[in-house]
Amino acid sequence: MMLRQIPWCPEVVLLVEPTLLCSPQVLCVSRISSAVAWLHVQDFEVDVAFQLKHFSSHQLKRWIQWFERLVLGRFDKVSSISERMVKRLSAKGVDSARTSLFPNWVDTSQIYPLPDASALRKAFNIPNETTVALYSGNMGTKQGLGLLVETSERLRLRSDILFCFCGDGLYRETLIRRTMGFKNVKFLPLQPLDKLNDLLNAADIHLLPQVADAEDLVMPSKLTGMMASGRAVVATARSETQISNVLQGKGLVCPPGDSESFAAAVVQLADHPVLRREMGIAARKHALANMSRDEILANFESSLMEACGRTVEFHHREPSSATRTTVG
Repeated sequence: MMLRQIPWCPEVVLLVEPTLLCSPQVLCVSRISSAVAWLHVQDFEVDVAFQLKHFSSHQLKRWIQWFERLVLGRFDKVSSISERMVKRLSAKGVDSARTSLFPNWVDTSQIYPLPDASALRKAFNIPNETTVALYSGNMGTKQGLGLLVETSERLRLRSDILFCFCGDGLYRETLIRRTMGFKNVKFLPLQPLDKLNDLLNAADIHLLPQVADAEDLVMPSKLTGMMASGRAVVATARSETQISNVLQGKGLVCPPGDSESFAAAVVQLADHPVLRREMGIAARKHALANMSRDEILANFESSLMEACGRTVEFHHREPSSATRTTVG
Protein backbone atom coordinates (compact mmCIF):
# COMPACT_ATOMS: atom_id res chain seq x y z
CA MET A 1 0.00 0.00 0.00
CA MET A 2 2.80 2.43 0.85
CA LEU A 3 4.77 1.59 -2.31
CA ARG A 4 1.72 2.51 -4.37
CA GLN A 5 2.15 6.12 -3.20
CA ILE A 6 5.48 6.57 -4.96
CA PRO A 7 4.17 7.31 -8.52
CA TRP A 8 2.35 10.50 -7.51
CA CYS A 9 5.60 11.85 -5.98
CA PRO A 10 4.66 12.99 -2.47
CA GLU A 11 6.81 15.81 -1.11
CA VAL A 12 6.27 14.80 2.53
CA VAL A 13 5.72 11.32 3.96
CA LEU A 14 4.40 11.62 7.50
CA LEU A 15 4.19 8.89 10.12
CA VAL A 16 2.22 9.29 13.36
CA GLU A 17 3.61 7.28 16.28
CA PRO A 18 2.18 4.95 17.50
CA THR A 19 3.30 2.92 15.82
CA LEU A 20 7.01 3.25 15.22
CA LEU A 21 7.02 -0.16 13.53
CA CYS A 22 5.69 1.49 10.36
CA SER A 23 8.87 3.59 10.05
CA PRO A 24 10.75 1.29 7.59
CA GLN A 25 7.97 1.61 5.01
CA VAL A 26 7.74 5.38 5.50
CA LEU A 27 11.50 5.89 5.24
CA CYS A 28 11.65 3.67 2.15
CA VAL A 29 8.90 5.57 0.32
CA SER A 30 10.31 8.96 1.32
CA ARG A 31 13.80 8.10 0.04
CA ILE A 32 12.58 6.68 -3.27
CA SER A 33 10.30 9.72 -3.72
CA SER A 34 13.01 12.20 -2.60
CA ALA A 35 10.42 13.39 -0.09
CA VAL A 36 10.78 14.78 3.43
CA ALA A 37 10.39 12.01 6.02
CA TRP A 38 8.40 13.38 8.96
CA LEU A 39 7.71 11.55 12.24
CA HIS A 40 5.04 12.94 14.56
CA VAL A 41 5.19 11.46 18.08
CA GLN A 42 1.75 11.34 19.69
CA ASP A 43 3.16 9.33 22.58
CA PHE A 44 6.45 7.60 23.35
CA GLU A 45 5.13 4.07 23.00
CA VAL A 46 8.48 2.43 23.81
CA ASP A 47 8.88 4.30 27.10
CA VAL A 48 5.22 3.79 28.00
CA ALA A 49 5.41 0.05 27.32
CA PHE A 50 8.31 -0.42 29.72
CA GLN A 51 6.86 2.03 32.25
CA LEU A 52 3.68 -0.04 32.36
CA LYS A 53 5.80 -3.21 32.56
CA HIS A 54 4.37 -4.68 29.36
CA PHE A 55 7.93 -5.93 28.84
CA SER A 56 10.47 -6.80 31.50
CA SER A 57 13.50 -8.11 29.60
CA HIS A 58 16.49 -5.75 29.89
CA GLN A 59 17.98 -7.21 26.72
CA LEU A 60 14.75 -6.59 24.82
CA LYS A 61 14.63 -3.05 26.19
CA ARG A 62 18.16 -2.34 24.94
CA TRP A 63 17.32 -3.71 21.48
CA ILE A 64 14.10 -1.71 21.19
CA GLN A 65 15.75 1.50 22.42
CA TRP A 66 18.55 0.94 19.89
CA PHE A 67 15.95 0.54 17.12
CA GLU A 68 14.15 3.68 18.30
CA ARG A 69 17.31 5.81 18.27
CA LEU A 70 18.26 4.41 14.85
CA VAL A 71 14.85 5.28 13.41
CA LEU A 72 14.67 8.73 15.01
CA GLY A 73 18.00 9.57 13.44
CA ARG A 74 16.72 8.76 9.95
CA PHE A 75 13.77 11.17 9.86
CA ASP A 76 14.26 14.65 8.42
CA LYS A 77 11.70 16.18 10.75
CA VAL A 78 10.39 15.00 14.13
CA SER A 79 7.54 16.71 15.97
CA SER A 80 5.57 16.06 19.13
CA ILE A 81 2.57 17.41 21.00
CA SER A 82 4.06 19.14 24.05
CA GLU A 83 7.17 21.12 24.90
CA ARG A 84 8.34 18.45 27.35
CA MET A 85 7.95 15.74 24.73
CA VAL A 86 9.92 17.80 22.20
CA LYS A 87 12.71 18.10 24.78
CA ARG A 88 12.58 14.35 25.26
CA LEU A 89 13.26 13.93 21.55
CA SER A 90 16.52 15.83 22.02
CA ALA A 91 17.37 13.55 24.95
CA LYS A 92 16.90 10.61 22.59
CA GLY A 93 19.50 12.01 20.22
CA VAL A 94 17.36 13.99 17.78
CA ASP A 95 19.03 17.23 16.69
CA SER A 96 16.93 20.13 18.03
CA ALA A 97 17.12 21.72 14.56
CA ARG A 98 14.98 18.83 13.28
CA THR A 99 12.36 18.99 16.05
CA SER A 100 9.20 21.05 16.24
CA LEU A 101 6.04 21.42 18.33
CA PHE A 102 2.75 20.30 16.77
CA PRO A 103 0.24 20.16 19.65
CA ASN A 104 -3.18 18.56 19.69
CA TRP A 105 -5.92 20.97 18.74
CA VAL A 106 -9.62 21.35 19.32
CA ASP A 107 -12.33 22.97 17.24
CA THR A 108 -13.48 25.57 19.76
CA SER A 109 -16.48 26.39 17.58
CA GLN A 110 -17.73 22.81 18.03
CA ILE A 111 -16.71 22.31 21.68
CA TYR A 112 -17.87 25.22 23.83
CA PRO A 113 -19.74 25.92 27.10
CA LEU A 114 -23.51 25.61 26.67
CA PRO A 115 -25.62 28.45 28.10
CA ASP A 116 -28.02 25.96 29.70
CA ALA A 117 -27.79 22.49 31.19
CA SER A 118 -26.84 19.73 28.76
CA ALA A 119 -29.81 17.77 27.41
CA LEU A 120 -27.88 14.56 28.18
CA ARG A 121 -28.28 15.13 31.91
CA LYS A 122 -32.04 14.87 31.51
CA ALA A 123 -31.69 11.94 29.11
CA PHE A 124 -29.64 10.03 31.69
CA ASN A 125 -31.88 11.09 34.61
CA ILE A 126 -29.20 13.15 36.34
CA PRO A 127 -30.68 15.84 38.62
CA ASN A 128 -29.47 19.40 38.04
CA GLU A 129 -28.29 19.70 41.65
CA THR A 130 -26.01 16.67 41.33
CA THR A 131 -22.32 17.36 40.74
CA VAL A 132 -21.14 15.19 37.84
CA ALA A 133 -17.50 14.09 37.79
CA LEU A 134 -16.96 12.74 34.28
CA TYR A 135 -14.29 10.51 32.79
CA SER A 136 -14.68 10.26 29.03
CA GLY A 137 -12.19 8.54 26.78
CA ASN A 138 -10.17 5.41 26.26
CA MET A 139 -10.31 2.89 29.08
CA GLY A 140 -6.85 1.33 28.96
CA THR A 141 -4.02 0.56 31.34
CA LYS A 142 -2.07 3.80 30.96
CA GLN A 143 -5.12 5.83 32.03
CA GLY A 144 -4.79 4.69 35.64
CA LEU A 145 -8.53 4.13 36.02
CA GLY A 146 -8.11 2.07 39.18
CA LEU A 147 -7.73 5.44 40.91
CA LEU A 148 -11.30 6.34 39.95
CA VAL A 149 -12.58 3.13 41.54
CA GLU A 150 -10.83 3.99 44.79
CA THR A 151 -12.01 7.62 44.63
CA SER A 152 -15.66 6.74 44.02
CA GLU A 153 -15.47 4.24 46.89
CA ARG A 154 -14.06 6.91 49.22
CA LEU A 155 -16.95 9.24 48.31
CA ARG A 156 -19.72 6.62 48.36
CA LEU A 157 -21.54 8.55 51.12
CA ARG A 158 -21.66 11.76 49.06
CA SER A 159 -24.98 11.25 47.29
CA ASP A 160 -24.62 14.67 45.67
CA ILE A 161 -21.56 13.61 43.66
CA LEU A 162 -22.01 11.24 40.71
CA PHE A 163 -19.07 9.63 38.87
CA CYS A 164 -19.90 9.09 35.21
CA PHE A 165 -17.74 6.93 32.94
CA CYS A 166 -18.07 7.04 29.17
CA GLY A 167 -15.70 5.20 26.86
CA ASP A 168 -14.38 1.85 25.77
CA GLY A 169 -11.18 -0.14 26.05
CA LEU A 170 -9.50 -3.11 27.67
CA TYR A 171 -10.16 -1.88 31.21
CA ARG A 172 -13.88 -1.16 30.78
CA GLU A 173 -15.15 -4.56 31.93
CA THR A 174 -12.80 -4.48 34.92
CA LEU A 175 -14.05 -1.00 35.79
CA ILE A 176 -17.67 -2.16 35.60
CA ARG A 177 -16.92 -5.18 37.76
CA ARG A 178 -15.01 -3.24 40.40
CA THR A 179 -17.72 -0.59 40.77
CA MET A 180 -20.66 -2.99 40.73
CA GLY A 181 -23.14 -1.91 43.39
CA PHE A 182 -21.72 1.61 43.72
CA LYS A 183 -24.71 3.97 43.80
CA ASN A 184 -22.51 6.96 42.98
CA VAL A 185 -21.21 5.50 39.69
CA LYS A 186 -22.98 5.58 36.32
CA PHE A 187 -21.75 4.19 33.00
CA LEU A 188 -22.86 6.15 29.96
CA PRO A 189 -23.16 4.65 26.47
CA LEU A 190 -20.71 5.80 23.82
CA GLN A 191 -21.96 8.98 22.19
CA PRO A 192 -21.84 9.93 18.49
CA LEU A 193 -19.52 12.75 17.48
CA ASP A 194 -22.37 15.25 17.16
CA LYS A 195 -23.18 14.66 20.84
CA LEU A 196 -19.63 15.18 22.10
CA ASN A 197 -20.22 18.79 23.16
CA ASP A 198 -23.38 17.77 25.04
CA LEU A 199 -21.43 15.00 26.78
CA LEU A 200 -18.58 17.28 27.86
CA ASN A 201 -21.08 19.89 29.06
CA ALA A 202 -22.92 17.27 31.12
CA ALA A 203 -19.93 17.34 33.46
CA ASP A 204 -19.32 19.76 36.30
CA ILE A 205 -15.81 18.36 36.77
CA HIS A 206 -13.62 16.51 34.26
CA LEU A 207 -11.40 13.69 35.52
CA LEU A 208 -7.95 13.01 34.06
CA PRO A 209 -6.15 10.19 35.90
CA GLN A 210 -2.84 8.79 34.64
CA VAL A 211 -0.33 6.25 35.86
CA ALA A 212 2.80 7.52 37.59
CA ASP A 213 5.71 8.70 35.40
CA ALA A 214 3.63 8.73 32.21
CA GLU A 215 2.77 12.45 32.30
CA ASP A 216 5.56 13.61 30.00
CA LEU A 217 5.49 10.47 27.85
CA VAL A 218 2.00 11.29 26.60
CA MET A 219 -0.15 14.42 26.48
CA PRO A 220 -3.78 13.26 26.58
CA SER A 221 -5.68 14.57 23.58
CA LYS A 222 -8.88 14.50 25.64
CA LEU A 223 -7.56 17.44 27.67
CA THR A 224 -8.22 19.82 24.78
CA GLY A 225 -11.96 19.03 24.75
CA MET A 226 -12.18 19.19 28.55
CA MET A 227 -10.73 22.68 28.63
CA ALA A 228 -12.66 23.92 25.58
CA SER A 229 -15.92 22.89 27.28
CA GLY A 230 -15.21 25.37 30.07
CA ARG A 231 -15.06 22.93 32.96
CA ALA A 232 -12.56 22.52 35.78
CA VAL A 233 -10.30 19.47 35.62
CA VAL A 234 -8.96 17.18 38.33
CA ALA A 235 -5.82 15.44 37.08
CA THR A 236 -2.97 13.33 38.39
CA ALA A 237 0.54 14.50 37.61
CA ARG A 238 3.76 15.25 39.38
CA SER A 239 4.66 18.89 39.92
CA GLU A 240 6.47 20.66 37.08
CA THR A 241 5.20 18.27 34.45
CA GLN A 242 3.54 19.65 31.32
CA ILE A 243 0.05 18.68 32.50
CA SER A 244 0.62 20.26 35.91
CA ASN A 245 1.81 23.51 34.33
CA VAL A 246 -1.07 23.69 31.86
CA LEU A 247 -3.71 23.19 34.57
CA GLN A 248 -2.46 25.88 36.94
CA GLY A 249 -5.55 27.93 37.82
CA LYS A 250 -7.72 25.78 35.55
CA GLY A 251 -8.07 22.71 37.74
CA LEU A 252 -6.53 20.75 40.58
CA VAL A 253 -3.55 18.42 40.24
CA CYS A 254 -2.88 15.49 42.57
CA PRO A 255 0.01 13.02 42.92
CA PRO A 256 -0.43 9.93 40.70
CA GLY A 257 -2.02 7.01 42.52
CA ASP A 258 -3.13 9.09 45.52
CA SER A 259 -6.88 8.43 45.74
CA GLU A 260 -7.19 10.37 49.01
CA SER A 261 -5.86 13.57 47.41
CA PHE A 262 -7.89 12.95 44.28
CA ALA A 263 -11.10 12.50 46.30
CA ALA A 264 -10.31 15.67 48.29
CA ALA A 265 -9.88 17.63 45.05
CA VAL A 266 -13.23 16.39 43.71
CA VAL A 267 -14.91 17.36 47.00
CA GLN A 268 -13.28 20.80 46.97
CA LEU A 269 -14.65 21.58 43.53
CA ALA A 270 -18.04 20.02 44.29
CA ASP A 271 -18.40 22.15 47.43
CA HIS A 272 -17.20 25.40 45.82
CA PRO A 273 -19.17 26.06 42.62
CA VAL A 274 -17.74 29.59 42.28
CA LEU A 275 -14.16 28.26 42.25
CA ARG A 276 -15.26 25.57 39.82
CA ARG A 277 -16.77 28.14 37.51
CA GLU A 278 -13.70 30.42 37.64
CA MET A 279 -11.41 27.54 36.76
CA GLY A 280 -13.71 26.54 33.91
CA ILE A 281 -13.61 30.06 32.49
CA ALA A 282 -9.81 30.07 32.71
CA ALA A 283 -9.68 26.66 30.99
CA ARG A 284 -11.86 27.92 28.13
CA LYS A 285 -9.68 31.01 27.70
CA HIS A 286 -6.57 28.83 27.57
CA ALA A 287 -8.15 26.60 24.94
CA LEU A 288 -9.06 29.60 22.79
CA ALA A 289 -5.58 31.08 23.08
CA ASN A 290 -3.44 27.94 22.80
CA MET A 291 -5.46 25.01 21.43
CA SER A 292 -7.41 26.58 18.58
CA ARG A 293 -7.58 24.43 15.46
CA ASP A 294 -7.01 27.24 12.96
CA GLU A 295 -3.90 28.63 14.66
CA ILE A 296 -2.25 25.25 15.21
CA LEU A 297 -2.97 23.96 11.71
CA ALA A 298 -1.76 27.23 10.19
CA ASN A 299 1.54 26.79 12.04
CA PHE A 300 1.71 23.17 10.88
CA GLU A 301 1.08 24.27 7.30
CA SER A 302 3.92 26.75 7.65
CA SER A 303 6.23 23.98 8.92
CA LEU A 304 5.22 21.73 6.01
CA MET A 305 6.01 24.42 3.47
CA GLU A 306 9.33 25.27 5.08
CA ALA A 307 10.32 21.59 5.20
CA CYS A 308 9.78 21.47 1.44
CA GLY A 309 11.70 24.69 0.88
CA ARG A 310 8.56 26.57 -0.11
CA THR A 311 7.65 30.18 0.54
CA VAL A 312 4.84 30.30 3.09
CA GLU A 313 1.63 31.75 1.66
CA PHE A 314 -1.65 31.54 3.51
CA HIS A 315 -4.01 33.61 1.38
CA HIS A 316 -5.42 32.74 -2.04
CA ARG A 317 -2.93 29.94 -2.66
CA GLU A 318 -3.18 28.43 -6.13
CA PRO A 319 -4.04 24.71 -6.17
CA SER A 320 -0.73 23.87 -7.88
CA SER A 321 1.29 25.17 -4.90
CA ALA A 322 -0.26 22.77 -2.39
CA THR A 323 2.21 20.47 -0.64
CA ARG A 324 1.67 16.83 -1.57
CA THR A 325 1.66 14.78 1.61
CA THR A 326 1.07 11.12 2.28
CA VAL A 327 0.54 9.71 5.75
CA GLY A 328 2.01 6.36 6.69
